[in-house]
Amino acid sequence: MTNNANVNLVTGATGTVGRQIVLELLSRGHHVRALTRDPAKADFPDGVEVVRGDLADPASLGPALEGVTGLHLITFDGGLFAPLETGPEIVELAGRAGVRRITVLNGGGDTPLQSAVQAGGIAWTVIMPVEFMANALEWAEGIRADDTVREPFVGRLSAMVHEGDIGAVAAVALSEDGHGGKSYLITGPEALTIQDKADALAGARGRKIEVVELSEAQAVEQWRAAGHPEEVIGFLLEVYGNTPPEGRTPINTVAEVTGRPARTFAQWAAEHADAFRPRS
Repeated sequence: MTNNANVNLVTGATGTVGRQIVLELLSRGHHVRALTRDPAKADFPDGVEVVRGDLADPASLGPALEGVTGLHLITFDGGLFAPLETGPEIVELAGRAGVRRITVLNGGGDTPLQSAVQAGGIAWTVIMPVEFMANALEWAEGIRADDTVREPFVGRLSAMVHEGDIGAVAAVALSEDGHGGKSYLITGPEALTIQDKADALAGARGRKIEVVELSEAQAVEQWRAAGHPEEVIGFLLEVYGNTPPEGRTPINTVAEVTGRPARTFAQWAAEHADAFRPRS
């Protein structure tokens, strides 16, 4: 049964996290509205109201905000991935519309939009996930081709989090009181090495996976070949070579906020095993 008293607007709705927030809200019986620049390509299940709009163009948001009580925001432009500068206008429109709660997916530090939300007078919650389990999909092509993962810093630890758990924490903060003014760091339940992750994927797909350690120079060459810009490559070298404690230390946010334990990487691997199996 849909709870029409709470209308939740999810921006960035077709992204890795946004899609999970939409699905979690829907499963909890809430009215969920998904904002996208191209509704024809949104591909959401029945029950999701898909609307057109663009955070970079606040004038496009008026109809989407009508009746909204919970608003989820991303901090970067969905097309150009530049930090959004439209936060003050968005917050003003949200206040006029009667929005009571805003969640913000942290963009890796303070951003103009996040700062505007925190100064805007509406109850806010910052969602700060560590590495997504979905990042392992970057290995899929290599694993399918020759059963191999090629990465630098293979002993590094990551408390990577299931994107569904990020969505669950955000959905609770959007639809329930008591989360205003809080910043939630979200991790998975384990700190895993690359070998741990490869072993979980091998178990899920039923076929061994070899881990090959790259030097930093080899990794840079691989990332450049994949089309990563230099600033992204610099970020990857820093975060993988010197992962901060919060990125490798499991904490209990998911269970505390949602009432259910965080999902393991083995669970994620089982859900996505087909992506790592050789194609016939």
